[in-house]
Formats: sequence, structure tokens, C-alpha cells
Amino acid sequence: MNTTLASSDNSVGILSQLLFSPTPAEQPSLLRLSRAQFDELAALASSHHVVIRALETLRGIMADAGDSERYGWAADALRLERARIDRAVESLRDICAALASEGCAVTVIKSLDHWPDLGSDLDLYTSADPAEVISVMTGRLDARIADRSWGDRLANKWNFILPALPELVEVHVARLGQTGELAEFAGSLPARARAVNIGNYVFSVPAAEDRLMICTLQRMYRHFYIRLCDIADTAQLLETHSVDYEELCDSAQESGIWEGVATFLKIVSDYVHRWRGREVALPASVRSAAQFGENQIRFSRGFLRVPILPHSARLYASEWTALMWQGRFENVARLSLLPCLATAAALGQKITGSDKGIW
Repeated sequence: MNTTLASSDNSVGILSQLLFSPTPAEQPSLLRLSRAQFDELAALASSHHVVIRALETLRGIMADAGDSERYGWAADALRLERARIDRAVESLRDICAALASEGCAVTVIKSLDHWPDLGSDLDLYTSADPAEVISVMTGRLDARIADRSWGDRLANKWNFILPALPELVEVHVARLGQTGELAEFAGSLPARARAVNIGNYVFSVPAAEDRLMICTLQRMYRHFYIRLCDIADTAQLLETHSVDYEELCDSAQESGIWEGVATFLKIVSDYVHRWRGREVALPASVRSAAQFGENQIRFSRGFLRVPILPHSARLYASEWTALMWQGRFENVARLSLLPCLATAAALGQKITGSDKGIW
């Protein structure tokens, strides 16, 4: 089992052991955690949306070891996180019901992928008219519209702040992608959505193939970093659900992101192999289309970073070319603004220390 990442950052190494190692209890470092190390671990688990999955494993290890002190640390953190998740999921149910009652059918994207964990905001997709969405959110739910960045406007999305809800509610309207370039894919999302039971509620979520594409868009084309939850979520999806790889390939090629999807899946498989000793099985078509693997990913500033140059730049160029060949010139025009947006964000970050209002 490779411990390169653990040597560069002990907390991410421990989290990886807890999530992917078949025998995490054999790792002696887990039984020597100081309170400061545990707090650092819990904070990192929160930023990677794996608090429940990681700390449940840790609590079990401490129970088996008879370590009541560290067992209590994990139990307390789990209790607080479950209370947050329960409140957020109940609010999500109310939001979906309010929008649906006014004819704004919604699909929950990204947020519920992490279950039993939950992300730091609540993401929805709808093809309804933006004015109707805003009316329901600000009228019936007493929400306030958060300031919109240039990227938000291009992507046609709004963030709402609800009273007594710490999580932002992000609503994507009729478009997906960093610049809203994937209108056709977005429009087909609701027809393929499926119902899932989360706690006591039922939500509409994307089909497995669409979920993989949305995650790829976020990780490989927008943020350029990968969280441990993305790896854990995707590995579980691939190993417990029947993914139609032919349909996934067709849809991703039509959207110009097949190479990005294949690369993301290979990164997931490679990372799981690093810690579990057994990779996630992928078809030859995925492996041959992948542009690089986990060996190009580095842990930096709290996340697993995807190199922008040359790797992400090549994926962007591939998407741009595919959309151009398909004659989707409006989509190409939108996507062409991405380098300018990224440059402005980088400049703003350098000058002011924040890319707020841009990205």
C-alpha cells in the first residue's frame, strides 16, 4: 500500500485509509491520534464531505481497541454532523416541494451523491423559467439572492440564502457547465432522472451516467481539484450500480467531455487501487480514452489538484473542438469566455486575495 500522500499530509493519508483501506485498524497511526490531530482530521473530513463515512470507521476501530476517549471524540463529531445533515435534508425536501407546487420541477444534483454524507451547499437543476424560480424562493421561502459572479451569470445559476439554513441553495436553470455551454445535456437531465429514498424523503436525482458527467464537469473542467468524497462516491457508484458505458460515452462525446469523463474515472480507479490494493474495474474503452491517471494528481492546499497546464487545458481544447465540429456555435462562444474568466479570477486572487465576483 503506497503511503506517499500520507507522508506529504498525514490527515489525508489517514482519511484515505479510513475510506479505502480494507484493514484500516492495522494502521498504528490511527491508534495514536492526539486531540489536535483528530480535530485536523475532522476538519479535513468536513471539507471533503466524508465525515460520516470516515468517522464511523474510526469510531468502530476505537470501540474494538477499547479506546473510550477517542471513541467519544468520533461519536461527538458524528452526532453534530448528523444533526446538520438532518436539518439540511428536511429543508431540501421543503424547497423541492415548494418549487414543484408552482410547476418548477427540480432534480437534485451533486449534493446527495455523498450520502450518508452531505455537501456544504444544496444544488438543484430545473428547466423552469428563472423568474418563477426566483419568485418561489424569495416569496414562499423568504430566501435572499446572493451576489452573482460573472461565472454564475454565464452558467445561468443563482445562489439563495434561506433563513436558519447555513447551506447555500444553488439553482442551475436550463444550463450546465462552467459557462452554461451544455444546454442540450442539461435539458435532457430530468427525463432520465430517478427517484431515491434519502432518510424519510424521496428526491429526484440524475441517472448514474448523468451523475458521472456532472461530477466530471465540476472536478475536471471547473474547480480542477478532486475531493475524497468524489473518489468514494464514484467508486461506490461504479461498483454498486449498472452503468451503461456505451450510453455514457455517447452522451459525453456529444457534450465534448468524453476524454474528461474517462480521465476522471481512471483517476478514481487508480486512487482506490493505491489504498485498497484493488482497482475499480473499467472497460477498455474508458482506459484508452483517459488522458492521464492518478500519478499526475498532487495533494496541495487541502485537495487533490488536477494540473491546469497542460492537462486541463487539453481537456478544455477537446471540448471546444467537439462543440465546434457539431456546429453548436452559441455553446462554443460561451465556452470561449472561460480562459478570460479564469485569467480574471487568477488576477483578482493575486491582487485582492479573492476571486469573489468573478469565478
